[in-house]
Formats: sequence, C-alpha cells, structure tokens
Amino acid sequence: MKKQTLRQLIEWMKTDESIKEQIEHWHTIEEQPAQTNPFPSQLDGRITQALADKGITELYTHQHSAFMKSGDEKKNTVSVTPTASGKTLCYNIPVLQSILNDKESRALYLFPTKALAQDQKSEINELIDAMGEDIKSFTYDGDTAANIRQVIRKAGHVVITNPDMLHSAILPHHTKWVSLFENLKYIVIDELHTYRGVFGSHVANVIRRLKRIANYYGSDPVFISTSATIANPKELAENLTGERFHLINNNGAPRGKKHFVFYNPPVVNEALNIRRGATSEVNELAARFLNEKIQTIIFARSRVRVEVILSHLQELVKKELGTKSIQGYRGGYLPKQRRDIENGLRQGDIMGVVSTNALELGVDIGQLQVCIMTGYPGSVASAWQQAGRAGRRQDESLIILVASSAPIDQYMIQQPDFFLEQSPESARIHPDNLIILVDHVKCAAFELPFQEGETFDGAEVEEILDYLTEEQVLHHRAHKWYWMNDAFPAHGISLRSASQENVVIIDQTDVSNVKVIGEMDSFSAMTLLHEKAIYLHQGVQYQVEELDWEEKKAYVQEVQVEYYTDANLAVDLKVLEEDKTFSHPSFETAFGDVMVNAKATIYKKIKMTTFENIGSGSIHLPEEELHTNACWISFPQTTTENFGKQPLEQALMGLANVFRHIAPIHVMCDQSDLHVIPQMKATHSEQPTIFLYDRYPGGVGLSSAVYQIFSEILKDCRKLIRACPCTAGCPSCVGSDLSLGEKAKSLTLRLIHVLEEEQRIEA
Repeated sequence: MKKQTLRQLIEWMKTDESIKEQIEHWHTIEEQPAQTNPFPSQLDGRITQALADKGITELYTHQHSAFMKSGDEKKNTVSVTPTASGKTLCYNIPVLQSILNDKESRALYLFPTKALAQDQKSEINELIDAMGEDIKSFTYDGDTAANIRQVIRKAGHVVITNPDMLHSAILPHHTKWVSLFENLKYIVIDELHTYRGVFGSHVANVIRRLKRIANYYGSDPVFISTSATIANPKELAENLTGERFHLINNNGAPRGKKHFVFYNPPVVNEALNIRRGATSEVNELAARFLNEKIQTIIFARSRVRVEVILSHLQELVKKELGTKSIQGYRGGYLPKQRRDIENGLRQGDIMGVVSTNALELGVDIGQLQVCIMTGYPGSVASAWQQAGRAGRRQDESLIILVASSAPIDQYMIQQPDFFLEQSPESARIHPDNLIILVDHVKCAAFELPFQEGETFDGAEVEEILDYLTEEQVLHHRAHKWYWMNDAFPAHGISLRSASQENVVIIDQTDVSNVKVIGEMDSFSAMTLLHEKAIYLHQGVQYQVEELDWEEKKAYVQEVQVEYYTDANLAVDLKVLEEDKTFSHPSFETAFGDVMVNAKATIYKKIKMTTFENIGSGSIHLPEEELHTNACWISFPQTTTENFGKQPLEQALMGLANVFRHIAPIHVMCDQSDLHVIPQMKATHSEQPTIFLYDRYPGGVGLSSAVYQIFSEILKDCRKLIRACPCTAGCPSCVGSDLSLGEKAKSLTLRLIHVLEEEQRIEA
C-alpha cells in the first residue's frame, strides 16, 4: 500500500472529525527564503575555500553581522536566532580567522553539556581539516584522559569545556594554563539562555574570576555568545559577563513551512476537568506518522515517560517498521549509544526517537519532519527549541503540542497568542547574591591575592575580604589578602545551589557501585529528599530510602513508579524590611527582605496521569530558616469588608494557586524556585497577603522581577481562569481544595477584576 506523505497527513488532521475536535488552534508559519551576504573581503581565503568545499558560498545575514562585529571590530556579540540557523559559524569563523592571523591566538568555548561540547568539537574540526591547517581543538572535561590534558594546556588553540570544569579544574590551576590565558582572544558562551537563576548567578561569578585571571596574564578577550529566543538576551549577556554587548538578531537562515498544532485531549471527567492522558494521545498520533515512514521526534519530560512512550510505540509500529527503528534518547545512555542514535537519525535508518530535553540543545541530528511534545516543556524558549528539531532546513514540518490536565499546559493550549506572538520570558540572574558572591570571592582569593582597593569586576568586596580574614580563611598582609586555609575552595562549591550546606545524594541501587549522583541545598531537600520521596535525576526516578539530616546525606534507589511526591511545608514568614512599596486604594504591592521558617510536615503521592492523590505519609525533620527576598500583595481592612472575610479567603487561596503557575513562566524558572504563600493575617501587617519568595538564600532576583511585572502576571492569571471550562474551580485553575467552596472561581475573578480596574484607573 502506498505510503501517505506529510502533506496528506496534515490534511487528514484538518478533516478527521475525532482529531479536529481536539485541536484548539492551528498556526501556520510560512516558509522564508535564505537572506545572505557575500563573504566579507576581510575573511581569510583559507576559510572561504573550506566553507565552499562544504557547499557554503555565502553567509547568512546574521553570520555576516557576527563576523563583522566580533571578528573585524572586536565587539562583544550575542546572536539570537532559532534552532538550526547556523549559529556555530557566528563564533567559529572569527575564532579561526584570529588563529590564522596569529598562531599563538587562543579561544575558550563554554557549553552547558558534554554532548554539545563533543558535537561542536566535531564541527570545528571538520572546518579545520578542510583548511588543512595545524589548528588544535580539544574538549576538556571529566572524561579527558590525563595524558591528553597536558597537551591541551600547552598547545590547545581552542579549548572546549563546561562551566563546572572551568570553575573547579581550570581557574584554580591557572598556572598550568599560562599559554591559554596569555593569548586568550575569544570566550564563546553557547546556549546563553541556560544560564539563569542560581546556576546563572554562579556562572556570572565564574566569569568574573576568568576575566580577573585573563587580565592578570595581560589579555582582554572578546565575548561571543549565542542564545535561543528569550526576551532579554542582551541584558542577560551583559549581566553574565559584566561587559557591553551588541545584539545580532537579523536571522538570515531559510525556513520551511511550519504547522504548529495545539492539541487538547478529550475531557474524561467533566466535574474535575480531567482530560485523557497526554501519553496515550501522543502514542496514537506518533504511531500514525511513523507507520507512514514520516521521521518523527517525540519529547517527554522524564525518563520514565520516555520509556513508557517508547515501549508502546515499538509495539504499535513493529509490524510496519520493526522495533529497532524507534529509539529512546536520554541522560544515562552511554556516549557511543548516543552517537549511534544521532547517526541513525541523520542517515534515516531510525524513523523515530523519544527523548527528554537532552536533544533540545543544538546537537546535530539531521532533518526530522514531525515533532510531538508530551506536555508543555516548561518555558516558551524550550518549546521553540524542541519545535526547531522538525524541518531543520527548507522542508514542510509539523509540530504538535499535546497538553496534559496540568494548569500550565491548559493555560498554554488555550492562550496560543501568548505562546506565538512573543517570548514573554526573561532569564534572571543575581550575581551579587551574598552567599554566592562570598563563595566565589574565596575561590578568587585562592587563585590570586586581592589587592586593597580592588573590586571583583565592579562588585565592592572589601567587607567580604575583612569578614573572611576574621574567619581565618584569608590573611591580610602588605595591602593584600592571601588565601591561608588548607581546604581547596572550588571543590566544596556547587554551581547548581546557593546553599553552603548541601545534602549529598547517594545512589545505592547497585551495591557494587555506590556513587554520588548529585547534591541539593538543605531547604529544598526538606520537600524533595525526605524519606520515601520520589527524586528525579536526569530523568531517572529514585526513591529516597534514608535521609541522614545530621550528616546531610540522602540514600536513594532507582524505582519505576507512576506517581510523584509533593510535600507540604508549614511556613511562617516574617517581613524584615520593606525596600519598595506601591499603594492602591484596595491593595498594596511591596518588595523586601523576609525570614522564612519552614517545617516539612506530610507528603502526598500524586498520580502522574490524573494528578489524583493516591497516598500520603509523615515527614520528621527539624525546622529550617531561610533569609531571602520576597514580593507581596496585601489587602487593607476596607477590601475585607467589601468582600466579606470568608469570600476573600477563598479568592486569596484561588489567586495564590494561579500565581504559583503563572509567575514562573514570566521569570523563566521552575515552580520549585519561586514559592507562593497566602496568609489571611500576615505577621507584619495583620492584613490578608500573598507572598512570592525566592527559594534560595539571599534571593536570585525572581521575586524582584515579579514585583516589576505584577500587572502582566495578573492579566495572565485572569486569562487562565476564564479559559478553564470548569464551572466552580478545578485543579487546572484555582485549585481542587474542597475547602475553597463552589464559588472559588468567580470570587477569584472578582478579586482580579478589582485589582486590574484600580490599576487601569490610575494609569
């Protein structure tokens, strides 16, 4: 039987009654031809010849701009273009030109993952081989053999690494890297949008240390960064590096016609507005495309989900294709297995791949025709990265976002304009978070003594240096501060956490190979690593068997279960200082320092498919204290009188629940990074108040950003509630707590109306 083409299957989706009913929105992005410029006259002929040999005879407009700004004018640049638009040449061309001009010239490439570093090494080496020049490019990570490390330090023109390796293995041993630091002309930061929150705040300080050492050896490198679409790429690049940047967003890459389909599974429980599981829908849709030999990628949010979809799909297509034509791809696969899958996709031997976000970043996997997302990936930037995996050149492609019953999915699926018209997310970092800053000042002092009057790339640190001297970590002598502790500071500092007292996570699944798989700040550990918690690491599910709170160790074992755990935190929050306030007649918004006292009490087991509560248990842990930043909205006595005490309480709980889902979208963070606490009687004012606080000591700028864009968030809260088809309130909008009563939805909307109306009148 003749196979159907993608065009025919697109028509089938548009006309088949059972499919058509579930499509909330169909968005078509028209094709776009390439926009190019001739090779610049300044570009070395050896590079133009090597590119011509690969079939590249002109540069896309953004590649041309990047070369002119960073290669010719030596300006810092940040290039923001979609997936598969040739961003790699934005940095490889200027770097290779500089090495051809001066064989002593060096460049440092930073990638967030090892897989991406390996992929980019292959790409630059292809170009070097085509030129026939003796330019050495190496990856330097935990897998690099000891005998090769010495060669890289002395002779590597291009050193490709990751922030963790730079922090703990390169900067503390800079004396072994003299030839790199003396001749450092370029620092490349790829996938810039991944450096946000705590991780980004740490990396900003690692870059402060990197610049300090480069300056010590007499170099002043140019930064070249690339990013997926976010709202503030230039601001993020400048905050991350402390330098001025030139934004390049004139994308010239060609684009095939793209169809973006917002697909909502049918409702199976009308009272609770619970829909058929996204996984079942994804299986049926994917099987249809795969059986017609349409190359398809399916994204899922966890390893368990990947394996479930994979096993079902292999069963559904084994007659037509055989099980080997569908593969999984996730953390935990060996490098060789990953390379084989990538090659199989490029060559067309593999028809389908089910992946976690491991394939979201720019690893080259050739051209796929269909991308299906199992649920909203968590940020608009991620969704576009995943969508970019289909139709990577000029062919027509189809992207299907299949929603779950989760509030965030339902919001996105019913607000396609929010998703399509803009990138609402800004990546936030806070390099001067005191806890993070102190950690990196220690590392910097170990690397080079601090001189009196010296700033840490603009940050005043003399008080910190005096404090560390009192703590006998530093020694002050002859106008300088010297490291005097026995310990090696970088090893004790994780770039993924802001807390100094981390809980180490130990995997004891295989008794012959007990290993540390991660760590977590103690505040987060209370709700995520308590005994019997289900902990996810690189998509793998683990159950916590024992949490030794005194020793700060969590012992875990691998499991496969169809539920996750969610712990209740009894929180007492006190305002220490109000930094900013804004008053309206019926409410007040504020931002400042708060002290959070929290105690984990019970945990619930929540079924992944329906979000039902299927069990619970007690948690026995001591109270923890967190000094952080928060913003809040409070209501004076008159609002309580106008509403009535009980109706206001219901509205407050409903609004807090919606804030919990909407605020993280706007500030580009996980829900666990920003906590929402409603209080009917706040300690500092005795008024009904909703607090949103950063879940990290000292804060990382999330609640500060929420305070600034409060009215935008409020507008989207209203949209989410209005778009929800339930009548009184459900888990997909104001929450499912029965104590909220039957009018929770209308009361929450009434409260939002009051808030928005006052802002409109005042504007």
